[in-house]
Amino acid sequence: MRTPVWPALYRDGSTISSLRTRKFMTNPLLYRKQMVVDVMHPGKPTVSKKEVKEKLAKMYKSSPELVFPFKFKTQFGGGKSTGFAKIYDSLAYAKRFEAKYMLVKFGLKEVKKSSRKQRKERKNRMKKLRGTAKVKAAAAAKK
Repeated sequence: MRTPVWPALYRDGSTISSLRTRKFMTNPLLYRKQMVVDVMHPGKPTVSKKEVKEKLAKMYKSSPELVFPFKFKTQFGGGKSTGFAKIYDSLAYAKRFEAKYMLVKFGLKEVKKSSRKQRKERKNRMKKLRGTAKVKAAAAAKK
């Protein structure tokens, strides 16, 4: 029986040995900073996005809720993960410009799910229509 290997913690309590950003870009139209993030974690498992969020917020003197890390891939063999991050200027801009699924993913928006019966009825109504009539009916149903 093998003993589990737990990640070694650094002085600040994280498992990240180093975090570097490259291809940094300030996007004034969307009120955000965007960058490619390289996380070095030799001999340790993939780092959580929550941890990356906190480190980036500290690096760029921002709040962790304004940081959106995504698309992280760990290189073959481990030890290095690469992904992207966006840091918004304010929460209002984040809610305005960030994709809805990302807001849900990071807990800034709640998803209201309709009942199963309503979804089935809507699907069956839509099956009766074709083309532009279908688009108009879908728009009317959402209102």
